[in-house]
Amino acid sequence: MDQVQSRSQIRLLGIFAVALAASLYFAFAAVQGEYGLFRRAEINAEILQQRVILDDLNAEIAQITNLTERLSDSFLDLDLLDEQARDVLGYARPNEIILQ
Repeated sequence: MDQVQSRSQIRLLGIFAVALAASLYFAFAAVQGEYGLFRRAEINAEILQQRVILDDLNAEIAQITNLTERLSDSFLDLDLLDEQARDVLGYARPNEIILQ
């Protein structure tokens, strides 16, 4: 009788050890795994960084669009045209002093 009880206790201990090992594995995978909590935090931080970059790019696009519209045929900004001509062609008025 003692042998039967001893074997059943060993079998129960083995099942408990396997269940504990499986539980620990799945808990570790839930935290550290490819789809775990730490990876989710990394992805959220990456999303925030990419949104900041997107906002900067949208602001740059808006600025370029504004400049393009101001130089178009339908809307001509004389100040901007004067600035671009001076920059590209190197023009200056006779009464201006140029510092290099």
